[in-house]
Amino acid sequence: MTDKKNRQIIFEKPFTRIISLYGAHTENLYHLGLDDHILGVSVNDTFPSQVDKKPRFSYHDDPEKFLAFMPDLVLIRPMIDNGYPNLFRRLEKSGIIVVSLQPSSIQEMYDYWLKLGLLTGRGQQAEKMIRDFKKKIARIKVKTHGIQPKKRVYFQAIHTRMKTFTKGAMPIFALETAGGINVASDAKASRNTNIAIYGKEQILAKASQIDVFLAQKGVMNAVTIEQIKKEPGFSVIKAIKNNNIYLIDENIVSRPVPRLYKGIVSIGMLLYPDIFTQEKFKEDI
Repeated sequence: MTDKKNRQIIFEKPFTRIISLYGAHTENLYHLGLDDHILGVSVNDTFPSQVDKKPRFSYHDDPEKFLAFMPDLVLIRPMIDNGYPNLFRRLEKSGIIVVSLQPSSIQEMYDYWLKLGLLTGRGQQAEKMIRDFKKKIARIKVKTHGIQPKKRVYFQAIHTRMKTFTKGAMPIFALETAGGINVASDAKASRNTNIAIYGKEQILAKASQIDVFLAQKGVMNAVTIEQIKKEPGFSVIKAIKNNNIYLIDENIVSRPVPRLYKGIVSIGMLLYPDIFTQEKFKEDI
C-alpha cells in the first residue's frame, strides 16, 4: 500500500493496536467495528460517543507518550505529516508504522475506506460500507433527478477569507447529490486543496443567481447567519434578501465518513423539504 506521503506500507497481518490522530479515521475505524483495537484518539475527536473512553493524543505530544502505549499503527493525515515530521520519524525509527491518508473526492473516499479495511483486516466490512453508501446515494438521485427548477447555491467554506469548495470536493458532491446547483463551479483550487479563494467580487457578480447561501459551520468556519447578513455588500445577494441563509455542521459535509449521507439529506431538507422529509430518508440517518 502507498499512503499520501508515498510511504510504501508492507505488512503481513492486520494492525491491532491503533492510534488515530484524525477524526475521520477514528469514525471510520469505529464503523468497521474496531473499538477494541483503538488505543487512542485525537484530542479533538467527539464522534462517536465511545471516544470519550479513549486516551487522547496530539501531534504536540512527546514521542515517549506514543511509545508507552506500544501501538503498531499511527494513522495521520497530510497536514499533520507535513507539520510535525520529527515526531513521525521518531515513531518510525521505533518500529511503529505511520500511515497518512486523506481523500479529496468521493472516488478517493471509497479507496480510502478499502485501505482502512486492508490495514485492519476488515476488508469485507469496508466493501459493505461502500455498497451501503452507494445504494443510499442512488436512491437520493432517483428522487432529485426530475426536480425543476433546481436551487442554485453558494456553498461557503471559510467566511473570513471568502473561500468556497472546488468542483468534486465532498461538500459539493453532497450539495449536487441533494439536487442543488453549485454557482461557484468556476472556483479554482488553492495550494492543491479542495478549498478555493472566491472573492467578494466573484460572489457579488452572481448575486442574482444565488437562491440559497449555505455555509459550513465548525472549527474551520465559526460563522453565524447574522455575520453573513451583515457582510458589507452581501445585501444585494438574492438569498440574503430572501433570508435563505443556512448553516450546516462541517463534520457531516466535509469528512470522508458514512455520515456524509446525513449531510446530503440535511442539505436536501433545506433545499427541498417536501422530498427530503419523507420517512425513508429519516430512517437512514
